[in-house]
Amino acid sequence: MIATNKMRFGLVGAGGIAQAYAQAFRETSLAQLVAVSDVRADAAEAIAQSLNAKAYPTHTQMVEEHQLDAVIVCTPPVSHPDICCELVSHGVNVLCEKPLAITSTSARRMFEAAESNGVKLTMASKFRYAEDVVRAKSLVSSGILGDIILFENVFTSRVDMSNRWNSKQAIGGGGVLIDNGTHSVDIMRYFFGPVAELQVIEGKRVQNLEVEDTVRMFVKTNGGVMGSIDLSWSMNKEQPAFLSIYGSQGTVLVGWKESKYRRSSDADWIVFGKGYNKFQAFRGQIENFARAIRGEDKLLVSPEDALASVEVIEAAYESLRHSQWQPVAQDTWQPGTRQAAAVVAN
Repeated sequence: MIATNKMRFGLVGAGGIAQAYAQAFRETSLAQLVAVSDVRADAAEAIAQSLNAKAYPTHTQMVEEHQLDAVIVCTPPVSHPDICCELVSHGVNVLCEKPLAITSTSARRMFEAAESNGVKLTMASKFRYAEDVVRAKSLVSSGILGDIILFENVFTSRVDMSNRWNSKQAIGGGGVLIDNGTHSVDIMRYFFGPVAELQVIEGKRVQNLEVEDTVRMFVKTNGGVMGSIDLSWSMNKEQPAFLSIYGSQGTVLVGWKESKYRRSSDADWIVFGKGYNKFQAFRGQIENFARAIRGEDKLLVSPEDALASVEVIEAAYESLRHSQWQPVAQDTWQPGTRQAAAVVAN
């Protein structure tokens, strides 16, 4: 029996990331997964059965036959624009996994379609919802670290990518830069606002892939904060913190198992969190989206944030191709305009 007070969600794509969403639905009282679609019938059926939902072979059939408030799209990036545009045309709100799109042109088309149909569309960016990241943002905003000088992010691990779609240019739009880097640039924007310019350097290709498997990004925000981002599928830097933020009066470290900060006047580190909790972050995404649909909350990842993530990654690949610093075009997306005004940061 489906609880009528819960928002009715569908899920498109029943791969690995969908498993995390399935667990998150078990832990929230705001939303319920009632339908799952995947071209692999057994994958869709497995998730559907575990949550008393209905399985469908296509997202088209799912949205035509099932009354849904929202759909989460968990398919490869190349498919996002067409799937999302079709879903919003049915009046369904859409939470789309990152990267939102491979090109900013496609991303704008998606937002224009959502606006035309009067529904919400945004990008999933799980780290914005992680409790320790939110607490770290509050610490930075409080000013106790002084002037922020440097942001460091490390997403590196040894993963065999030879048989995964993420390493196929035509499907994923690139390699580790678009796959993991989308998280990185969105986290930096969350803390410090728009990115002004960046430079990307590719490391040695260890896995013989058609795309990059290791890169280092150097980033600068409009506010003057420097960033250093390491991304790799072929090495593990063995660091306990995936975010390190250095200010003139202190440091914040957000880790996988523990998060802490220390001001220059403190003798010891102050622990403020137990590290990254994947299922808590996914639950937070679902609940924020559900409340935003009801008009009870704002989207934590706005359309402007989502579009910016695509534009920064576009600029990153331009930098990689030309081996130089690259300015980032910054679009200001305003509902009701049906267009975004592009401004190149100086």
